[in-house]
Amino acid sequence: QVQVVESGGGLVQAGGSLRLSCTESGLHHNYYAMGWFRQAPGKEREGVSCISWDDSKSYYADSVRGRFTISRDKANKTMYLQMDSLKPEDTAMYYCAADPPPGRGCSAALRPDYNYWGQGTQVTVSS
Repeated sequence: QVQVVESGGGLVQAGGSLRLSCTESGLHHNYYAMGWFRQAPGKEREGVSCISWDDSKSYYADSVRGRFTISRDKANKTMYLQMDSLKPEDTAMYYCAADPPPGRGCSAALRPDYNYWGQGTQVTVSS
């Protein structure tokens, strides 16, 4: 079965950094996009960033562009989200997603149309 597992969350002071990791297992190929989403208490889930199936394109939410960097090690089926200059408003549960249907997934719209999701890793940024 397919599993998607995030790690790397924690508590950090404003201005600090965290690096989230997401490892996928069980998919029969490496030709899929992956994305990061987050959900704060009382708010809807929002797209943070995504990377295309061939790593040629990546997109970021306006709120994180310039501070977050998405990358992937396809050999290890692991995606990363380097988060720098963290702000209290970045506090949320962060979710990893993999393998959108054709015509969905990784675009500037950061739509949550993925087949597989991780359990989430909590990021808390204090003032």
